[in-house]
Amino acid sequence: MLLDGEEWDAKFLDFRSEAWRLETLPVYRVPQEEEEIRRFLAGERLDPHTYSDEYTDDLKRVRREGKTKGRVHVVTRPLSEYLRYEFMYYEAHVLAGEDIRIMDVTGRENPLAGVQDFWMFDRSDVVLMHYALDGTQISREVYEGDPELYREYQRIALAESVSFEEYVKGLDLRT
Repeated sequence: MLLDGEEWDAKFLDFRSEAWRLETLPVYRVPQEEEEIRRFLAGERLDPHTYSDEYTDDLKRVRREGKTKGRVHVVTRPLSEYLRYEFMYYEAHVLAGEDIRIMDVTGRENPLAGVQDFWMFDRSDVVLMHYALDGTQISREVYEGDPELYREYQRIALAESVSFEEYVKGLDLRT
């Protein structure tokens, strides 16, 4: 089953305890971000301590309701300009309550090689994220099989990653 619109939005409103994502791409092509990326590349930065938008407001709601939202992003260095841009927002998202972790596989075997992006809700409801080679999202698909494999992917991702805060210590993300 393909997921879009209100059905997709409902996943983020209706989960009971946890929404979790695996991100594997160095670039995501999102038309709504094009202007922000241009400004980032021109040197504009946001203040993560004062930044607020719908996403950070929703993260705060999730936390108030006693739920968690998190992700692991698999990366290799050097970081793409897109990842440096995304990391600027990750800092604000962490401050708003999202558990973001980074699994850097530079110079080592990727324990999740070949695993595609997905969201998992309440450790049982899996949505596969389909992307074109350039990072443009093609579709989202509800996974109909046993979610155990995706719980194992989550376990590996969490075990093989470090917190976003730890990962960016000493990195100069401004350039």
